[in-house]
Amino acid sequence: MAMALSNFIPSSCITNCATASNQFPLPASPFKSLKPPLFWPWQKVKMGPLTVSPMGFGTWAWGNQLLWGYQPSMDSQLQQVFNLAVENGINLFDTADSYGTGRLNGQSEKLLGKFIREFPGGKRIEDDIVIATKFAAYPWRLTPGQFVQACRDSRDRMQVKQIGIGQLHWSTANYAPPQELALWNGLVAMYEKGLVKAVGVSNYGPKQLVKIHDYLKARGVPLCSAQVQFSLLSMGEEQMEIKNICDSLDIRLISYSPLGLGMLTGKYTPSRLPQGPRGLLFKQILPGLEPLLVSLREIAQKRGKTIPQVAINWCICKGTVPIPGVKTVKQAEENLGALGWRLSSKELLQLDYAAGESPRRMIQNIFQTK
Repeated sequence: MAMALSNFIPSSCITNCATASNQFPLPASPFKSLKPPLFWPWQKVKMGPLTVSPMGFGTWAWGNQLLWGYQPSMDSQLQQVFNLAVENGINLFDTADSYGTGRLNGQSEKLLGKFIREFPGGKRIEDDIVIATKFAAYPWRLTPGQFVQACRDSRDRMQVKQIGIGQLHWSTANYAPPQELALWNGLVAMYEKGLVKAVGVSNYGPKQLVKIHDYLKARGVPLCSAQVQFSLLSMGEEQMEIKNICDSLDIRLISYSPLGLGMLTGKYTPSRLPQGPRGLLFKQILPGLEPLLVSLREIAQKRGKTIPQVAINWCICKGTVPIPGVKTVKQAEENLGALGWRLSSKELLQLDYAAGESPRRMIQNIFQTK
């Protein structure tokens, strides 16, 4: 017959032992504080000569007052966002020399450089961070030398020795073909001068992407990345053709706006719209997104995830590196929840079908070429 422990030990001893354990608690198990990383080293992604996290963070909002309501008072929270990302293994940060509004032009690059220098704990992280910045194809940048100078200016703003990926922000082929070749030669020159570790492009359509790949290859410069709008809201024939070209030419596709500027967060409805220019766009597209949002919500609930996490994970499962924008710690924490798991093939098919059934699509960037 089982006997209670108290039958053998005096109650006063039990009381004394309990009191002692409160006064002198046992040391916590070292294994309790250990938590697995969001992704393992072998799950990092090759991007030309670089190795990056499966997801990066976009910094368009860091300085943009018009669309994202930036104020300098947000800088301390943005620094917390950066620190949280790095602590969780994120090492790819996308920016641009045009990110910022008016006098704040280039503010995103300045903040990114500052946060790298001031990362807590005295750990030097510059060599681990991959900064992918974009140089605008402004009409006054007409020569390779001017484009190289733009790269030097960005490097100076960030105060880094070398930029990870130097990207041409958009093609001028649609409106200024002669300028395009000068910009391509500028990419070659900044790579040869060691200002950047690799080069990439943004907003290039299928035909122009093949052209610049072949041109750079002939000059001995590999094209490591192509950045386009890619999400469940923008998976038309042209975007999928770009993805297939990237796969065949060993170019890594970086998907920007993976949440459709916020339309794939589940936060907005036709009667609850964001303020500013985004509200006008959302008003046109949101009414036709119900089939897609229903599927996202269903999978999110089943998985114990959020709608944005499912939408970002879809991009990862398609073989792209998404760069969702972040401006608050809450957004950063939620985006990090897109890592460490994968949608099933059945779930991917369900989302692909739902996206096809939704009559509205994201408006493509006006700068994207054919």
